[in-house]
Amino acid sequence: MKVFLAQIDTTVGDIEGNLARILGGVERARARGAELAVFPELAITGYPPRDLLEKGSFVRANLAALERAARAAQGIALLVGYVEPNASGTGNGLYNAAAWCEGGRVVRTVRKRFLPTYDVFDEVRHFEPGGEAAPVSSCGRSVGVSICEDAWTDPEFFGRRKYEGDPIAEQARAGADLIVNISAGPFALGRPGYRDRLFAGHAARHQVPLIYVNLVGGNDELLFDGRSTVFDSQGRKVVELAAFREDEALVDTERLGPPVAPREPDEASEALEALVMGTRDYAHKCAFARAVIGLSGGIDSSVVAGIAVRALGPGSVTGVWMPSRYSSAESAEDAAALAANLGIETLTLSIEKPFSAYLETLAEPFRGQKTDVTEENLQARIRGNYLMALSNKFGWLVLTTGNKSETAVGYSTLYGDMSGGLAVISDVPKMLVYEVGRRLNAERRVIPERIFSKAPSAELRPGQRDQDTLPPYEILDGILRLYVEELRSAREIVEAGYDAEVVKSVIRRVDGSEYKRWQAPPGLRITRKAFGLGRRMPIAQKWTES
Repeated sequence: MKVFLAQIDTTVGDIEGNLARILGGVERARARGAELAVFPELAITGYPPRDLLEKGSFVRANLAALERAARAAQGIALLVGYVEPNASGTGNGLYNAAAWCEGGRVVRTVRKRFLPTYDVFDEVRHFEPGGEAAPVSSCGRSVGVSICEDAWTDPEFFGRRKYEGDPIAEQARAGADLIVNISAGPFALGRPGYRDRLFAGHAARHQVPLIYVNLVGGNDELLFDGRSTVFDSQGRKVVELAAFREDEALVDTERLGPPVAPREPDEASEALEALVMGTRDYAHKCAFARAVIGLSGGIDSSVVAGIAVRALGPGSVTGVWMPSRYSSAESAEDAAALAANLGIETLTLSIEKPFSAYLETLAEPFRGQKTDVTEENLQARIRGNYLMALSNKFGWLVLTTGNKSETAVGYSTLYGDMSGGLAVISDVPKMLVYEVGRRLNAERRVIPERIFSKAPSAELRPGQRDQDTLPPYEILDGILRLYVEELRSAREIVEAGYDAEVVKSVIRRVDGSEYKRWQAPPGLRITRKAFGLGRRMPIAQKWTES
């Protein structure tokens, strides 16, 4: 069977735009002699549509778009994800469904059976589970169709039974000679290889070719890596589409080629590609033509600026240098060199006058009090106000520059450096930030070398260094990975080799900073457990692992 894999970048709610991508893909598939064109999960609505599903007009527009897509299926079959109303009168009012279209109409609907409610998913909020689905007969073939989570069922692979039933196995037993899974599978570092092993196992166990068509692009916090794949009946990966961009391919399931060469894992390069795609899509899908970044001469703002330039182009990025009495000459030089290397517009806006005015105004209520973090935070808030003023005046998107290590322990200022529209590296641990910076410098040096070698500092008081307040980042990142991403207890982290007092201090800071993270801008998710959508901790609570 000649199958066209259409890995498209959809926008949530842009039903007309998504339909245009689908219709264009159908035309190209037909021109290349395909018998079946396959698009991702909920391709018509975009994923995840969240509470747009509560709008009847949205659901009706999705159905109208499906009719138009079905009419285009002349001389070719079409498999596409959409939202189907549940007419049964029981349960939730909608299904997450896949429509098989032929001859200008929908001839079969397959409903997603297993609805994930873990991590970033909450599909049970709107969707009703589907039932068993027999294979679809078309073009002399029997095709088993499943939707995303329906394939994440292998108890041997997971070490436990996640759901009752196994749609892939059921379809294979029912005579399917091809399995197709349409998906909107979010990206996380390490997940593509994990996913490959799962789907390769399905294909090998049932001895049928398997086609996986995944969404690509960024929608709010979630990033989708694409990498749609084809496995032969031995479980060998024989086709893999591009990562982090739209791509398509025509495959003949009767004439699959040799296995593709395995990828060499490079976590920093993957992180960079994902963040560039996520920044580009967030800006474009939210109609921002320009981004603005506060430049400090440090690694975090330098990496964010480099990502922004790759995502939007140097002509669409403005850097702002906002010196204070504590800003070093080296930081000024490094920020200027970075901006020149990137070719971006720069503004210099001193914070000295407003800072002095704040100190003078607060002198009386602060009388007798020692200078502390309060005065440091005033500086960060003045800078945040400057950036937000530029955003208000010119419609620019403020990109914040805090990394995951700082975000985790609250080493950031509410309404200061946390102010902005998108937190680009809020899910990137500090040590990985340095590695991403090196990848940005791989083709040509844009980040000055001194930025990599000097001690990190917020420069909010004389001689300040991050390590005055925090453990060394190598240690901090290791503890945070175990506590936040792997959900280890304090005792387990200590048993892994970390100092008990340091572990206790870090955990206390993580738990005590939840209120800050609730007020942070959305951040691009690249790890297994990011702050935000997939981590729902209460603010007012008394439990602590420390």
